[in-house]
Amino acid sequence: MVVCGDDGLAHRLAAELRGVYREQVVLVVPPAGHRVRQPVVGRARAASAALLGRVVTAVNRGNGGPDGTVTPGERMLEAAEPTEAVLAVAGVEQAAALALVYDDDETNIRAALTARRLNPRLRIVLRLYNRRLGQHIEELLDQAAVLADPDARGRTGAEIDAATTVLSDADTAAPALVGTALVGTSKVVDADGLLLRAVERRPPEPGQVADPGLCTLALLSATSNDPAGTEGSEDSGEQGPQLLPDAAAVEAATGRGTVVLEQVSYSGPPLPAGRARVPPFASLFSRRLRWSLAGLVAAVVALAVALMVVMEDHPLHATYVTLLDLFAINEPAVNEPAGRQILQLLSGLVGLLLLPVLLAAVLEALGLFRTASALRKPPRGLSGHVVLLGLGKIGTRVLTRLRELHIPVVCVEADPEARGMATARRLRVPVVLGDVTQEGVLEAAKIHRADVLLALTSADTTNLEAVLYARSVRPDLRVVLRLYEDDFAKAVYRTLRTAHPGALTRSRSVSHLAAPAFAGAMMGRQILGAIPVERRVLLFAAVVVGGHPQLEGKMVGEAFRAGAWRVLALDTAASPQRAGVSAGGPGTEVRGSGLVWDLPDTYVLRAEDRVVLAATRRGLAELLGRRGRERAGA
Repeated sequence: MVVCGDDGLAHRLAAELRGVYREQVVLVVPPAGHRVRQPVVGRARAASAALLGRVVTAVNRGNGGPDGTVTPGERMLEAAEPTEAVLAVAGVEQAAALALVYDDDETNIRAALTARRLNPRLRIVLRLYNRRLGQHIEELLDQAAVLADPDARGRTGAEIDAATTVLSDADTAAPALVGTALVGTSKVVDADGLLLRAVERRPPEPGQVADPGLCTLALLSATSNDPAGTEGSEDSGEQGPQLLPDAAAVEAATGRGTVVLEQVSYSGPPLPAGRARVPPFASLFSRRLRWSLAGLVAAVVALAVALMVVMEDHPLHATYVTLLDLFAINEPAVNEPAGRQILQLLSGLVGLLLLPVLLAAVLEALGLFRTASALRKPPRGLSGHVVLLGLGKIGTRVLTRLRELHIPVVCVEADPEARGMATARRLRVPVVLGDVTQEGVLEAAKIHRADVLLALTSADTTNLEAVLYARSVRPDLRVVLRLYEDDFAKAVYRTLRTAHPGALTRSRSVSHLAAPAFAGAMMGRQILGAIPVERRVLLFAAVVVGGHPQLEGKMVGEAFRAGAWRVLALDTAASPQRAGVSAGGPGTEVRGSGLVWDLPDTYVLRAEDRVVLAATRRGLAELLGRRGRERAGA
């Protein structure tokens, strides 16, 4: 496996491939001191010899990171760019898979085109933020692989092992961040229109058993006061979370919370395409302007009544004369009684006061229509909302997921030209422009009435400072902060939890959340998403049963392995001939099309079936391990 990148995701991905899947990894990273790459637009290409001179083989460098100790099965290269010469030295021509996870889309695309030419059979995983461009690049590279391989003629890119997978760390991590922010409500995985919803339920009362729902995905930690700080991780032992427990473990798990499957599809109405709605008439004018107009109307009514009394006139005629005096289009009351003259002067004065009020009303109405598609301000009385800090790549994806769930959001962003500003305008989400570290910015976002704070800016110190200040304003606020390094995220999590035991705190590293999906794609399978269970990860994958003896020919109940994998659904759309056929036993028919989630335990899995399953990382590696690893182990 070859991994090329310039940030923490590359190191985390290499560690995932080594530790979970037992793969040999070649890690290509920029030279020391150049870890943060700049866009390559306009950068001149250097000669191959010069680039080879800058390549440094570092077999005895740290475990994929800059700190460390020797790690068996890893070779690390340092190169400024993943050019053809660098990829050749990394062994792309003999590699099984290549991951290009640079932060710059153009760098990844250029290297992918080069790698496909060097090795048409190579499985390529690309990190791209632009999803539309990613679809076109994926089709292009798959078509090139089919044309270059005579054995693959007549098949699509998805049907061959050299398929290309385009992923985004933002798309991969956003559902997990949303789920973490809504702990106690839901955890969500969204992929290609499929929405998996999991709910974290509190421990039941003594003597009761946790409700398994449709399916119990995990049992939460038995303790939350581990002095070593390992609770919720793989080092917690029996006290830690148990993923995919069997029925006996669920029945015996009294006093432990659970994560259960509650909903598997999004049934809400689609979001508007972006056309701004016409604001209601009452919102055209401010409260002060409405009171001014009401006062002028009252003055006109009073003048009309006074004229009716003084001149003993008909009410309608008195009102008409008052309006003529108000707009200065009536004849002067020179020969009229004194009372009539006084009323005419007062009407003229009210008319002068009416002009600026009418002008202000016009300006307010025009301004509101002009800014109907611009940024909105947090409405008065808003409460129970989510405050989202940062509208970069991650923040934009998280904002979209929150609005799909119809959750009120207020965004805070310092850069008016940030990526997510257009999305916020389209979704009509209130945005507060300003630096979150400055006084008054979080107050403008109504942090004192919010339920959740999501700190997702690109600066760790900014996220941490915002969380600490928000906790000083509201100690029981639920907070989720994005941190770059996983170890730092773990330390912050433990400290905040100790300082505020009554509040829910979660710290997440995007590379930690995204690495399992990238590693799974490199192994040649379709990862639908991941759900964090405390400090562990549960993966959802779509797998074709054929070729896997643990699944093929077995009933759903027999194919289940506690703590490793569990079949959740059958994709009948992938095999139309299976819709409505017998499942291998009386009363076990599966009918309909699409995803069938209530599979009976007696349903027999056949080679042509495509199933959706939940699995741990090690369980998925065991279920779908590569033949190359088996030969290496032999």
